[in-house]
Amino acid sequence: MKEIVAVDIGGTHARFAIAEIKDGHVFSLGEATTLKCAEHASLALAWEAFGRSLGRPVPREAGIAVACPITGDILKMTNNPWIIQPAQLGSRLKLDDFALVNDFGAIGHAVAQVGPEYMNHLCGPDVDLPAKGTITILGPGTGLGVATLLRGENGYHVIETEGGHVDFSPLDAIEDHILRALRDRFRRVSVERIVSGPGLTNLYEVIAELQDRPITIKDNRTLWTTAMEGTDTLAAAALERFFLSLGAVAGDLALAHGAHGVVVAGGLGQRLAHILPHSGFSERFIAKGRFESMMSDMPVKIITHPQPGLYGAAAAYASKDARKVIS
Repeated sequence: MKEIVAVDIGGTHARFAIAEIKDGHVFSLGEATTLKCAEHASLALAWEAFGRSLGRPVPREAGIAVACPITGDILKMTNNPWIIQPAQLGSRLKLDDFALVNDFGAIGHAVAQVGPEYMNHLCGPDVDLPAKGTITILGPGTGLGVATLLRGENGYHVIETEGGHVDFSPLDAIEDHILRALRDRFRRVSVERIVSGPGLTNLYEVIAELQDRPITIKDNRTLWTTAMEGTDTLAAAALERFFLSLGAVAGDLALAHGAHGVVVAGGLGQRLAHILPHSGFSERFIAKGRFESMMSDMPVKIITHPQPGLYGAAAAYASKDARKVIS
């Protein structure tokens, strides 16, 4: 058994926890400590603050998830004052070894390792995700994260992608109008312009225009709350259109990946877990013409682990540690 630090760094908060790993898997994940990034001038200073709260020596190995692409010598995140230099992380944080992954790559590792008790049934057959083959993972949030999990006899591999930036494809007359309206705003309309947190506002505004109704909700957070409560018909219509598009995109990605299962993740995925099974998601997911039978036989889940980013960061290191031992 080995103790490591799991870290999940977002635009606003950085979360830390002690994880135990064994035989390439996460054995346990301790209680999370959440720090505001704006209150700490660097990751190293936040790390020291976590160490003080821990009250004992900090483990010298870590799995670190960062909300930006892991490319180049310097990592910069939106709405986060920190600059992270991967080559200097070991010396700055006094680490002997670490794994550094994109935040949605960490979600892929979490999907690979959490137990079935953290996978809520969404549609398709109510069975466990396949032990072998490809699993598509998508997560609506600030944008649309997409990853692929490939499981085989000798373990698994997570492939981070930019699938949230594929083109939006309308499937009915209303979506034809949505595409035309959003093209005037953005020139190119990717799926995350619709299937994301801000995407609900785009849908709401275009549907209001289509219905010749005034826009009465200006704040995205308020819009989501109102839409989920169903107290405003325009907001509710935008949310149902969101569900339809999410189902269509999930099905398209599954076809493109050759998937045998699909997982919906992200903060919005968890918030919508009680609504999605009763929406138009399933109908659109399955509606793939000659492949409808195959799509209807594919299990679709929602990951419900309370800290999938932290768990996934720990799992990414555990996986790396197992490969290091084998080699």
